[in-house]
Amino acid sequence: MPDDNRDQAGRPSPDALLEKARAETRGRLKIFLGAAPGVGKTYEMLLSGRAKIADGLDVVIGVVETHGRKETEALVAGFEIIPRVEIDYKGRALEEMDLDGILSRRPDLVLVDELAHSNAEGSRHPKRYLDVKELLDRGIDVYTTLNIQHVESLNDVVSQITRIRVRETVPDSIIDIADDVEIIDLTPDDLIKRLHDGKVYMPRTAERALTHYFTPGNLTALRELALRKTAQRVDDQLLTHMQAHAISGPWAAGERVLVSVDHHPRSASLVRYAARMASRLRAPWAAVYIETNRSINLSEAERDTVAATLRLAEQLGGEAITLPGREVAEELVRHASANNVTHIVIGAPKKPTWRDWWNRSVTDELIRKTGEISVHVISGTEKDGTTARGVKAAATAPPLDFRAYLLATVYVAIALGVGVVLDQVLDVRNLALVFLMAVLTSAVLHGLRPALYSCFLGALSFNFFFLPPRYTLTISDPESVLALFFFLGVAIIASNLTATVQRQAAAARQRARTTEDLYLFSKKLAGTGTLDDVLWATAFQLASMLKVRVVLLMPEEGSIAVKAGYPPDDTLDDADIAAARWAWEHNHAAGRGADTLPGAKRLYVPLRTGRTAVGVIGLDSDRRDGPLLTPEQQRLLDALADQAALAIERVQLVADVDRARLAAEADRLRSALLTSISHDLKTPLAAILGAAGTLRDYFVSMAEEDRSDLLATVVDESERLNRFIANLLDMTKIESGAMEPNHALHYAGDIAGTALRRAAKILEHHRTEMHIPADLPMVRVDPVLFEQVIFNLLDNAAKYAPEGSVIDIGGWVDADSVVLQVVDEGPGIPPADLNRVFDIFYRVRKGDQVRAGTGLGLSICRGFIEAMGGTITAGNRTGRPGAVFTIRLPKPTDIPKLDEL
Repeated sequence: MPDDNRDQAGRPSPDALLEKARAETRGRLKIFLGAAPGVGKTYEMLLSGRAKIADGLDVVIGVVETHGRKETEALVAGFEIIPRVEIDYKGRALEEMDLDGILSRRPDLVLVDELAHSNAEGSRHPKRYLDVKELLDRGIDVYTTLNIQHVESLNDVVSQITRIRVRETVPDSIIDIADDVEIIDLTPDDLIKRLHDGKVYMPRTAERALTHYFTPGNLTALRELALRKTAQRVDDQLLTHMQAHAISGPWAAGERVLVSVDHHPRSASLVRYAARMASRLRAPWAAVYIETNRSINLSEAERDTVAATLRLAEQLGGEAITLPGREVAEELVRHASANNVTHIVIGAPKKPTWRDWWNRSVTDELIRKTGEISVHVISGTEKDGTTARGVKAAATAPPLDFRAYLLATVYVAIALGVGVVLDQVLDVRNLALVFLMAVLTSAVLHGLRPALYSCFLGALSFNFFFLPPRYTLTISDPESVLALFFFLGVAIIASNLTATVQRQAAAARQRARTTEDLYLFSKKLAGTGTLDDVLWATAFQLASMLKVRVVLLMPEEGSIAVKAGYPPDDTLDDADIAAARWAWEHNHAAGRGADTLPGAKRLYVPLRTGRTAVGVIGLDSDRRDGPLLTPEQQRLLDALADQAALAIERVQLVADVDRARLAAEADRLRSALLTSISHDLKTPLAAILGAAGTLRDYFVSMAEEDRSDLLATVVDESERLNRFIANLLDMTKIESGAMEPNHALHYAGDIAGTALRRAAKILEHHRTEMHIPADLPMVRVDPVLFEQVIFNLLDNAAKYAPEGSVIDIGGWVDADSVVLQVVDEGPGIPPADLNRVFDIFYRVRKGDQVRAGTGLGLSICRGFIEAMGGTITAGNRTGRPGAVFTIRLPKPTDIPKLDEL
């Protein structure tokens, strides 16, 4: 952050000292940063921990993931390890770092691996980096590891490089608060060799990683990102150190570019030159405008030039800064020294050489004062200036305020009355001070012109009523002539200074109000999540701040249509639609007051971002002719439009990401559906065709037993095909939202018994047991849907459980829920699949002896149970293999008593 404290020259920066004080009250954080997994971050962290133990520090391991690497496991030995805490997540025990255990142990240093890790639900913090922040706040030092792809600001860049979107990220602020960042670097060839040697992943995983992620190009790009991020952090630390110790820069450890801009059109060419220089140097840069006392007298066109130049700097990737100051050169040098700037770009002086005799140019002063900072003097060209706005501005000349001149006359009259009274006791020359007070009062309350009017009116009154000969405009005494002359001079200078201060104060108040309104608007936009909210907030803010009527238009089906407005009942005629479409297509203003289509009722201004136009703003007012906005209002419109365009783009990008995710999910489901249909329809059809063909060709010669077997095959495969089609139809109902359960109170044991009888053929090679008590409360379900759920669970158990094993159906009451459970004695569900078994078309990998499924049965179970207001979860048996599916249904509160039935 730039240091703008002008009055602290030669003193440490308060902000830097405050940050240093904060760092001393919390624990120290060291991040071992790597370009990719396997470079040795955990290994190096453990080595550093051992070194701290040798130095006598109390070091413990909070969490370290060895991933089966023998070298890492060997280093872990000898450390005190805080046992992890178990958290139950959907029937599965997950281990997480014991934050409370570490806090109660209070070591000097704790080692925490994988900073970007997401904690299990039920943990105190959702992310591990929040655990680390709490440890730091308690004064405990932390060593941790992080891969560059987990840094939030680089997430899109990494995704573009690797084609893989990283879900677990860490905000950049964590790196900013780190006291040390150590880069753990390894060349791509060495890392790939470690993969081949099995030192990073298991062989099969390593083979996939080499194909998709660990390519030489990917690793080189990630390595560069890690090195640049570390260099940026070191540069920030250097700047903070210099500011905290009042060290005057530059220290040219890293390049920084600063360009000075003013109201001349050539400033745009200077900004472009600075942007090109910063790009070549790969350095941060900023455009600075110094607002001096003379800035208050700039014309509206010159103010427009300054605003457009600063906007151009932001569009080109620089930082736009406006600083108040007395002298441009002095302020530039102060700012450059405080922020370690190494290059200053400034325009060549344009004034005649002879004027340098008594007033040196800003460029000459800057060259004399910069010391070690390089100054680039660029001629620049006015024809390369900022692009013309293309919109005429409304007149800004204030109307003649006769009331101000009348009041100025009253002030002089009062001064005259006071002078008549004081004339009896004071020398006549001292009475001039009374009239001077009237002049200053006019300047403070009404501005320069009424003050000049009161100045001359006071001079005439002073001459006529008090200077001899009195009651004439003739002055006989030479000293009186001199007194009157100096009175006029002092009055004119004082009124000018007073009016200038008054204008500056008014401008400061207006700037403060505008800044507050812009801040509130940006805060409001940041809290909006939908496009309609953004558009409504934008329309309201524009209307309230610019005092105009507003419509907002967005692209729709190849054209542009009204999406919001304030007031909301505005309509557009054909000329306005044409002007809005032209503004959208050409990314330039059109309509009223513009160079293009000026006959339209409204002025249409495109909403632009760095990428493209995202919409169009239409403005109108009750004044039917002439330009709509003053130059100041046009600059305010630019600021509001920029914020609105960014907010609209943000919402659209979120929508694009959601659409891309849904499209990817649809493609995955389509692929799974085609795969499932190609297999699950073809297999039973092939069996039916084979059996039917054999019966047709060899029916007479076949034995009765063989004919029965073939007919049984036709029936079994037809039933299997019927179940598959029924599942597809049920899944279609669930996905379309057309599922409407017919709720009624039913005894779960009866429905489970019906499902068992229906699944008798599927379960003929298994033993089934049902433990549902007779007094189990009835549940409010759709009996057809609930029977299908039980049937699908039994079918699933029959697929995976070995022949002769037991499939058990149990039921009980748990608090306000009725619980039913289907338990088998199969191999169980792999832990990685527990959260995915209910996904549509997802199938757990099975052995060759297990019947193939469609991947729809469990998805249908979840859809049916949730439609009936319950939940279903998957888990594994404890102490022995087997899967457990648990259904929880709300216990009805309105069960009728027996005598009421």
